[in-house]
Amino acid sequence: MDLSDWRKKVDDLDRKLAALLNERAAAVVEIGRLKRNTSLPIYEPDRERAVLENVKRSSTGPLSDRDLAQIYERIMDVMRSIQKHEIVPDAAPKIQGPIPEPNPDAPRLEIRGIATERRKR
Repeated sequence: MDLSDWRKKVDDLDRKLAALLNERAAAVVEIGRLKRNTSLPIYEPDRERAVLENVKRSSTGPLSDRDLAQIYERIMDVMRSIQKHEIVPDAAPKIQGPIPEPNPDAPRLEIRGIATERRKR
């Protein structure tokens, strides 16, 4: 495979990752609703440790345990934020219904662009 082929493969994997992350977020919304109804806390450090251990055990590389931990800490941070908005509905609009699949034809923003956008706010 040449560079173009590898980039197409990465683009395809990114679309799959985005779909899986949205599926995970939808599950987190439901967990947030259950937490709200049972007065459970958003942040559960034992559960987050269990998630990290599960990911590390299932990994076959080449990502190191440290790499996976960094990635999943960020994912869980975003998911906690989603739960916070679910438990405290006035904090942000609720996510209603299924989260739409990403549009592969939509223009893409680079990570650097997103970080710059956030700093401007």
